Amino acid sequence: MLDWDDLRFFLAIVRTGSLSAAARDLRVTQSTVGRRLASLESGLGARLLHRTPEGYVPTLAGEAILGQAERVEVEALAVERTVGGRDALLDGVVRVTAIETLASHVLVPAFCALQLGNPEIGIELLANVRHLSLAMREADIAVRLTRFEQHDLVARRIGTMAHGLYASPGYLERHGAPDFAAGCPGHRLVTGLDGAEVPQVAHWLAEVAPRATAALRTDSPEAQLQATVCGQGMACLPRLRGDALPDGLRRLRPPRDRVLVEIWVAVHKDNRKIPRIRLVLDAVAAAARDHAGQLDPPEHQDARQPRA
Repeated sequence: MLDWDDLRFFLAIVRTGSLSAAARDLRVTQSTVGRRLASLESGLGARLLHRTPEGYVPTLAGEAILGQAERVEVEALAVERTVGGRDALLDGVVRVTAIETLASHVLVPAFCALQLGNPEIGIELLANVRHLSLAMREADIAVRLTRFEQHDLVARRIGTMAHGLYASPGYLERHGAPDFAAGCPGHRLVTGLDGAEVPQVAHWLAEVAPRATAALRTDSPEAQLQATVCGQGMACLPRLRGDALPDGLRRLRPPRDRVLVEIWVAVHKDNRKIPRIRLVLDAVAAAARDHAGQLDPPEHQDARQPRA
């Protein structure tokens, strides 16, 4: 007889590409993942996954059942949420996913204050560029710099985050002030990897410095900041971080000198009334309000910065 729980292990391997990564996501041992996959393949009498140098990929049989397995998962999670949504206890863990900058500099202080008064609530904070799925219970709350499109989520805008173009004094001494009218020829950039950069930021940078070349691409906002401080190139950084290092970074002033991105928070509609999730959700929104002046500082605060 087919054990439907084995499908969960099959889907985790498909999504992560390896037994070890699937084991971390499911919080089990790698041998358990391998054993459950073997059990599923034995029960169905077919090979579902093929191991390649790039990782595990579905076979034809695996492709054939993938959509059905995902539908089974969605329905099983819906049952869990229906029951979980009636949970009136504060005790438990809340998983929050957010970009590294917001996680470290906005959310951590807020969660520290929250847990002083509510020690029974555990928080798992995932500072991850990959968008984790609320529907698949990869996280309970998601904070992103893009609008949520899924119809089964309850989302709201909780603030804006201003970005500017920065470079270190050492970099500017070596390369000179950028010629924005000419598209910044001869200059170097530190950027996010494709898929890890906010679209508005990537488009703005392409407009401001189309003739500059990429010196470093990274999926880590903190690595991008440190590379800019080290003088590897110019970078479009959140003013929350760039303005905090007046000795290490200079904010440049191209004709269109800043870009604003919206901060959105979302929770699955079936979970929004669970008390511990509601409490953490409110703390996230309050943290964005409390840091509004740093996330989107008034322009007069930066009046001392000359246009390059």
